[in-house]
Amino acid sequence: MTTNRHAELGLTNEDVLKMFETMLMARRIDERMWLLNRAGKIPFVISCQGQEAAQVGAAFALDNTKDYIAPYYRDMGVVLHFGMTAKDLMLSAFAKAEDPNSGGRQMPGHFGQKKNRILTGSSPVTTQLPHAVGVALAAKIEKKDFITFVTLGEGSSNQGDFHEGLNFAGVHQLPCITMVENNNYAISVPFERQVASKTVADRASSYGMPGVRVDGKDPIAVYKVVKEAADRARTGEGPSLIEAVTYRLTAHSSDDDDRQYRTAEDIAEGKALDPLITFAKYLRDNDILTIEQEKEINDRIMKEVNEATDYAENAPYAAPEDALKYVYAEKDGGNA
Repeated sequence: MTTNRHAELGLTNEDVLKMFETMLMARRIDERMWLLNRAGKIPFVISCQGQEAAQVGAAFALDNTKDYIAPYYRDMGVVLHFGMTAKDLMLSAFAKAEDPNSGGRQMPGHFGQKKNRILTGSSPVTTQLPHAVGVALAAKIEKKDFITFVTLGEGSSNQGDFHEGLNFAGVHQLPCITMVENNNYAISVPFERQVASKTVADRASSYGMPGVRVDGKDPIAVYKVVKEAADRARTGEGPSLIEAVTYRLTAHSSDDDDRQYRTAEDIAEGKALDPLITFAKYLRDNDILTIEQEKEINDRIMKEVNEATDYAENAPYAAPEDALKYVYAEKDGGNA
């Protein structure tokens, strides 16, 4: 095994340890949400489990002080790196008034936070891609120093918005990175029944941009390809399409039963390649993480998750009369 792959990319031991912490935070929040759902306390979970490596590896390759992101509903790892907190995410799960995404109006996973340049997402899949392309167009027109990063599942890569957005980005050579998190199932539809080409990355040539396929279970490999794409975008070389091949460790959502379309052997194989396990091993093999450190990190994260859960559960819901707030322009304190 090649050791210190992170150092070859300019990442410090502290950098990769922080990547691991962010992955673990995403996992622990997600696990807590499933427990809350099964206990009848929150209505819905759309899970990031198994995809944290792709999300965090990519996010660390961006500049979270100036770049814009348009994440899809599983991207807890991305939004955590861009400034969202466990409390923010729990407030969303409980649909409370303080939810920074939508004030409790949207389903969980519909991320949006202006101060951290997280573009608001909506329920129809893939609509975030033209939005990210539009923001990249603004960057080019106004000669602003930022790029955009948008993610989606491979099922979403078959929607019209995907093709229109990438075609426009390619024609105008926009500073936009699109990353498809290919977990092999669009809810229950397997990859081979969704995509006629061998890979999603193969489609990039149609839009005049490079396409790269990468192991989405390896955060360092994902960091490398996204960093290369970001460097290209920042120097005016245009957009990129990245396909990160991942594995979804849970059902599609809390309303799905994946045992109907995945075998027990398939699920067991996926769990054996859990990126939290494999990345922790990489860190231990390179003397970056000890068993004691891992326990300390996990305990610290669980304390934060517990506090976030308690806070969100006890926070107030929005007042019914606030349902139309931010929908219509307001005048003199009332709805105009």
